[in-house]
Amino acid sequence: MRLSVLLAFAVCSVRAEQQAPTPIALFAGVLSNIVEIVEPAEGTPARTFATRLEFTKTNGIPDRFLGSTVELALQAPDRLLLSAKLGTNSYSAGRNGQQLWVYVPGKQFAVVGETGQPRFLSAPQKKDNSKLEPLRLPMPREQIALLPFLMQIDPMGSEKVQGEECDVLQVRARPEALKVLAIPPGNFKVWCRRPDRSGLPARIAYSEGTMDIAVDFLDTRFDKPWPGDKWELHTTTSDRVEKTAASHLNRFLTVAFNRFGESVPTLGPTNGQQRVLASEGNGRLELIDGTRVLFLKGSPEEIGRQHGTLLRKPIRNVVDHILYGVGVGSSFQKGKWFFREIEEAQQRLAPHMRPEYLREMDSLAFATGLEKEEVRLANYFPELFHCSGFALFGDATVGGRMFHGRILDYLRGVGLEQNAVVMIIKPNGGNGWVNISYAGFVGSVTAMNEKHIAIGEMGGRGEGNWDGKPMAQLVREVMERANTIDEALEIMRKGPRTCEYYYVISDGKSRRAVGIAATATKFETVWAGESHPQLPHAIKDAVLMSADDRYGKLVERVRQNYGRIDAAAACDLMRPPVAMNSNIHSVLFAPDTLDFWVANADSKSVASETRFTHYNLKDLLSR
Repeated sequence: MRLSVLLAFAVCSVRAEQQAPTPIALFAGVLSNIVEIVEPAEGTPARTFATRLEFTKTNGIPDRFLGSTVELALQAPDRLLLSAKLGTNSYSAGRNGQQLWVYVPGKQFAVVGETGQPRFLSAPQKKDNSKLEPLRLPMPREQIALLPFLMQIDPMGSEKVQGEECDVLQVRARPEALKVLAIPPGNFKVWCRRPDRSGLPARIAYSEGTMDIAVDFLDTRFDKPWPGDKWELHTTTSDRVEKTAASHLNRFLTVAFNRFGESVPTLGPTNGQQRVLASEGNGRLELIDGTRVLFLKGSPEEIGRQHGTLLRKPIRNVVDHILYGVGVGSSFQKGKWFFREIEEAQQRLAPHMRPEYLREMDSLAFATGLEKEEVRLANYFPELFHCSGFALFGDATVGGRMFHGRILDYLRGVGLEQNAVVMIIKPNGGNGWVNISYAGFVGSVTAMNEKHIAIGEMGGRGEGNWDGKPMAQLVREVMERANTIDEALEIMRKGPRTCEYYYVISDGKSRRAVGIAATATKFETVWAGESHPQLPHAIKDAVLMSADDRYGKLVERVRQNYGRIDAAAACDLMRPPVAMNSNIHSVLFAPDTLDFWVANADSKSVASETRFTHYNLKDLLSR
């Protein structure tokens, strides 16, 4: 008899106890009932399970969830219905056989996912031929049966939930469960209803770090099977209904679910250790002081192949999170279908792209097994950042050194941080440069080249003005083609540009720095020591760019430390509140010596409050 069958039998034996069930028996009973709802045993009569979920504690997730309710109905194997009111907005979603749908009444907007629909407007021949599998639990039944033996289960007395007496259990995964079953770390608490004792929980709570959430299960019941039309989408004549590939919505739900178990560990102290993890042609992936450094060299096709081969899994993860997580998720806030918007943007951006960058993206897609449309769309993703940047030199710093700080505040917690990578790129016929980026991105928003030019970008308004070069591609062009700050300015001025963006560019050779405010039609420069209506505080040998109170705090810090700013003090300038809660990376460049320091956010802290790792571009390019 298989070991899993033996252990499952042991669980059933524990559940059979009639008197004073042990904590392990209570927990096993709860799991068994959940399994029977989602994946009922063969021969079980059809039934519809329904309940109402109420969020009673929401620390660590958006405040709008507190007090919100979710109506849930499920009928195995392929029918599901969810409706929720979060704050002032209502949402509903469902599955009816091979169809998925999401509806936002307040936006008069719905999306229906079906097989047979084109996956991309630019490639109508690529139909969605996926098949939606029956509803499943996140792990096989056999593994679920083992869970009580892999958890530390402690009784916490009894407590009433909505008037029902419950036995309370505290459950935490043992180390072997965390490793083998990928269970999220943290403490679970389960309120088991009486007198049933083995029934469904009345409340489940989870806490880990700053996250502390609790959900009550109310009006739980089993009904006769609901009729077919109960599971269908019902809209009004004024609603816009967008049809798309079922796989788009399916991947959105998968990404949303998987985010709850994701975490980014905190880096320990630096140890100077370096080792090669893998190589591909002239490219390689190294681990330096616990951080990933990717070396890319050659033609666009070679660089794309190296990138895709060496970071295949992280690239696929980024594409999932950007396109099918953030992208699709934004549709229901804006009332506009994300894939239609971004593909329309692509049609307007593509004619202005350098062909070699498109070839690199397509080579990267081939190496990762992704569709080329997915990689291109992920790279076209509108980069609406809210950031800060500065350049300091001369009298402002110790020894007249040049320091260029860049704070990226954008979408913390959506899956970019765990895929952070420092890229050292040496293209045929272009400058070598470092791209502080994320797996799969061909463009750049934070970079420095071997000619001592550094650049950082800050987003503004004007989304939709896509008749030009994508901002991230324009930054890359500066890195590979500009040898001086004047050449960098000429590339930026020539464009053509798209939306409103702000930049700080520094030149370590000439000890000059400039701020840029640019739209498709406007191009303004603010040199060190100059003021601007949006940047009123002029400081000698300094370019400071930020917004609102963050700009005022940055100015205050520079003035307080003026003349005493070294690398450590420059890093301190970037700490909150200059950095926002969305700060995912902070970088300090020293363009005069080609040193640079990189900090990435983890699950506990914003980037500017984590460890800064030191590198030198000249050293990395020469290795």
